[in-house]
Amino acid sequence: MASSKPSLCLLLHSLTIPLLFILLPIQTTTCSVSPPQTQKPIILSLKAHTQTPSTPSSRKLTFHHNVTLTVTLTVGSPPQNVTMVLDTGSELSWLYCKKLPKINSIFNPLLSSSYTPTPCNSSACTTRTRDFSIPVSCDPGKLCHVIVSYADASSTEGNLATETFFIGDSSQPGTVFGCMDSGYSSNVEEDSKITGLMGMNRGSLSFVTQMGLPRFSYCISSHDASGVLLLGGGGGVPWLGPLQYTPLVTATTSLPYFDRVAYTVQLEGIKVSEKLLQLPKSVFVPDHTGAGQTMVDSGTQFTFLLGSVYNALKNEFLEQTKGILTPVEEEPKFVFEGAMDLCFRAPASGLAEVPAVTMVFEGAEMKVSGERLLYRVRKGNDWVECFTFGNSDMLGIEAYVIGHHHQQNVWMEFDLVNSRVGFTDTSCELASQRLGLGN
Repeated sequence: MASSKPSLCLLLHSLTIPLLFILLPIQTTTCSVSPPQTQKPIILSLKAHTQTPSTPSSRKLTFHHNVTLTVTLTVGSPPQNVTMVLDTGSELSWLYCKKLPKINSIFNPLLSSSYTPTPCNSSACTTRTRDFSIPVSCDPGKLCHVIVSYADASSTEGNLATETFFIGDSSQPGTVFGCMDSGYSSNVEEDSKITGLMGMNRGSLSFVTQMGLPRFSYCISSHDASGVLLLGGGGGVPWLGPLQYTPLVTATTSLPYFDRVAYTVQLEGIKVSEKLLQLPKSVFVPDHTGAGQTMVDSGTQFTFLLGSVYNALKNEFLEQTKGILTPVEEEPKFVFEGAMDLCFRAPASGLAEVPAVTMVFEGAEMKVSGERLLYRVRKGNDWVECFTFGNSDMLGIEAYVIGHHHQQNVWMEFDLVNSRVGFTDTSCELASQRLGLGN
């Protein structure tokens, strides 16, 4: 999930899996983290909330996601239960603090003795919010007022405050978060199931930075909507085997469309089966404005590519699936999620013959096949299979975004000490069991 910001950072608001997950925030100075690497990791259970996909008669969906990643924890003194969307694309964590229409779960600061509102003249308000896309302000009570907005037009606002967050057996007193009392949601059904959002990018006020985590990892299952989140630890899970690593990309100067606190990696190419798309390498490199960065985002469901790359991938995939898949071609054109215009009749023979798509990064490759490649969607009285790569140009996003659907049954490690992202294919259900979470 990405916060509102010129074009690129207006990413996609979505995902809700009950576990510890967080979004990538917007343009912020990268914060280095170097606590003891031998600390025992906090292990949390991860779940996905799935909504029934539906298609209006116009065949053009308002952009939103039908799967969100969330984590459940307690906040305050005495503790109150909350459920937060895990978003590696956002910075500020926040909770609903006032009962709003369709909001079923809130955090009540009046019931907590450890809740402390943040004054306007505090460093948390004047300095650590400098990378927010919307500048903070001072309300009539001299408290720090914040507004957070997302690419799907959702927004929420309230006051900055500090509170004690309880994560597993660990307590985090003095955690800065947003205590929100108003807002607008484009997805009321999703918001009715959550209390707030956990920002996990590399910004100054992200949950990752405030906890001083050297790394965190997660693994999302495909069928049972479960998973696992590890916060901290020394890295390395013996039974996983070696991970492929790709370095995080940083910008030394401020660019209007480059999110400096996102988990940015370098996409170098895309293969269909083993055929590499014939594209100039420059198309994958951010331009002089910062547009064209590649971000790993747990707050976005699917993967989105810049128009020229998406069209090349679409054409090659159609070419290689002739005789295997039958495209949906009637007019008006069917478009899923506002940016995914390649859908097929459900194949009678299953997905075994469908060629895989591989994203080639610097030093690593991520292969997408089977159910991660085609997503079943309701179209009228029928079901169709839609290609899980979309066109970011159709959403007004000037970036490549790697969503969590393509991270299913992939162990994802965000190594902040060594500034890299690692991953390897695995069974996330088995990983949860081995870490003592079960189902």
